[in-house]
Order: sequence, then structure tokens, then C-alpha cells
Amino acid sequence: MIKSHPHLKVAKSEFKEKVLDLRRVTRVVAGGKRFRFRATLVLGDEKGRVGIGVAKGLDVQSAIGKAKTAAKKVILNINLKNGRTIPHEVFAKYSAAKVLIKPAKEGHGLKAGGAVRFVLSLAGIKDASAKCLGRTPNKLTNALATIEALKKLKSKNLH
Repeated sequence: MIKSHPHLKVAKSEFKEKVLDLRRVTRVVAGGKRFRFRATLVLGDEKGRVGIGVAKGLDVQSAIGKAKTAAKKVILNINLKNGRTIPHEVFAKYSAAKVLIKPAKEGHGLKAGGAVRFVLSLAGIKDASAKCLGRTPNKLTNALATIEALKKLKSKNLH
């Protein structure tokens, strides 16, 4: 058993995470099939920072760990209006997925489904309406389309 040093504290991450998708992927080799796992993970602090990571590993835990590291590298900062909603309506397309996000009044709540809901809630958006307009059930492309839409938000100039 390994004892930890009393003065060293493990830093608790400020980010919350949600595994969106976990798939078993296959590579065909001469001796048969090799299985790996692909994890899609959303990471956010619910204060305007959010990121998505996709990674593969030989087992589920390593895939999730790698996806978390990948998500931390692509964190996106969003300026929230009143700390609850987005400043204006945005539309974005990523691959076959199309996402429309509209701001809402305080108390309206987050009206969104599937992967879009997880991305918006982990970003800290509490009042908004979102709709997936593309007809793809793919959680990964829907989540990445949401990130593209959030990138289009205009930030307020602080000059």
C-alpha cells in the first residue's frame, strides 16, 4: 500500500464532467479484431468555460482519462449575459449536425435535448432554448456543433 505524504493534497478539479458517449471501436488485423474504446466527454465549470474531448484507450477508464485531458486543452470561454443566458441567438453547423441556440428570460430554464443540453448546462447557461435542426442522432457531432455555435457568440468589449 502506498502512503501519501501528509503535506501533499490532491487538488480537486474545478470542472464537472459528463461522459456523452462511450463506444467500442474495432480494428481488423491479421489475427482477428482488436477492440478499443472511444470516449466523448464534456468538461465545464458552470461559470462560462466548457470543452469537449474525444479519445480512445484499451479500456474504458484510460479512454475517459485521455478524453478529460483532451477536453482541458480546448476549453472555450463564454461571456454569459447576467451569468445565466447567452447575449444573442446563434446558429452553427458541424458535419451533418445543425444547432440553433436562442437566449431566454430569467427563470425560463434550459430547453434543450440530448448532447446540446449537457454542453450548455456545463457551460453555465441556465436560461436558453436550443434545437438540433440536422437529422443526425450522433451525440458527438451535435455536441461539436453546439461548441461551434458558442464560439460565434460576440463578446462585450471592455474598453
